[in-house]
Amino acid sequence: MHGSVTAAKTIISAYYSGDIKFSYYASCSTGGRQGLKELQLHPETFNGVVVGAPAWWLTHLQTWTLKQGLSNLSNNCSSYIPAPLFSTIADEMLRQCDAQDGLRDQIIGDPFGCNFTFNRLLCQPSNNSTACLTAGQMKTAEKLYKPVLSANQTLLFPGLSLGSDAAALALKPSGLGVDLYRYWVFNDSNWDVTKFKIQDVALADHINPGNAVADNFDLSPFKQRGGKLIHYHGLADPLIPAGSSQHFFEQVQRTMALNGTQLGDFYRFFHVPGMSHCMGSTVAPWYIGGGTQFVPGVTHSIPESMDRQHDVIMAIMAWVEKGEAPDQIIATKFRNDTGPAGIESQRPICPYPQKAHFDGQGDPKSPCSWKCAS
Repeated sequence: MHGSVTAAKTIISAYYSGDIKFSYYASCSTGGRQGLKELQLHPETFNGVVVGAPAWWLTHLQTWTLKQGLSNLSNNCSSYIPAPLFSTIADEMLRQCDAQDGLRDQIIGDPFGCNFTFNRLLCQPSNNSTACLTAGQMKTAEKLYKPVLSANQTLLFPGLSLGSDAAALALKPSGLGVDLYRYWVFNDSNWDVTKFKIQDVALADHINPGNAVADNFDLSPFKQRGGKLIHYHGLADPLIPAGSSQHFFEQVQRTMALNGTQLGDFYRFFHVPGMSHCMGSTVAPWYIGGGTQFVPGVTHSIPESMDRQHDVIMAIMAWVEKGEAPDQIIATKFRNDTGPAGIESQRPICPYPQKAHFDGQGDPKSPCSWKCAS
């Protein structure tokens, strides 16, 4: 990517017969990882970077992806969770966790703060309903939402957030995880996925295919050049757990605190409640104009509110060029997820560790009824 950016800058400067004053980057998922990797390797490339749901810890992410499928193999009848039961799990998570932000609205605003009890999903002898889990199935469900740990119990990768759809990766081993080990780590097209061992992660880390892992947590060179970073992640992301972005932020915070750096001066991280991978939600406001986000009929920004409060690209530009740091970004949900249908609801997303809280009085679909607070 660095080579293509360098070439593009050369062409643009020649075409317009002048120097480029500001350069920006915005993308999500693999694109988010590429953005982080670029500012780590080449802090001079961009003045402002916006990354969503970055796949930054690639070897561990795909290990977790593989483990999701292996945890629910269909040949283990006593613990296998079939597709229809995942909606039962999701409904129970909503029932227990939805109201924690002050409003029951089918959106889990704080999955990390929910004291969720899996036991309420357990089938009872007197219950003839099929909308419950056996003891074996409940153990599988718990695995799908727990972090992956090494043999000595250190963190290898965070688990799914409560409210994320585990079915996305748990109905069969995903090629994303299988192929990393089959072709990049073991270089064996006949490698048997069921032979995976947690110790194999060390080999994946050693090979680090493509030098793709973006785990340099000292972002001082980027900060010292005046760079600004906005990082966001959907709390209902089923493909890259939101906890991985939180872990990245906290590692940067821990690394840079040693030299007295205040992260908020150049790096802010936002959770987007209810949003899936990079974009989308059936009920939650999610559109912030981020890289790869798409709404039919919306070419850029929010037509009624084209400003830094509603558009993450305008927010990064205002931070770089005017020093206006984003204290919140208002996310939008369009009716039927189409621009011409108009706005259904809006809500602020808040810089971590703050969360949006409903004031209990106003219109819950208005951003004015929500406040960012710790």
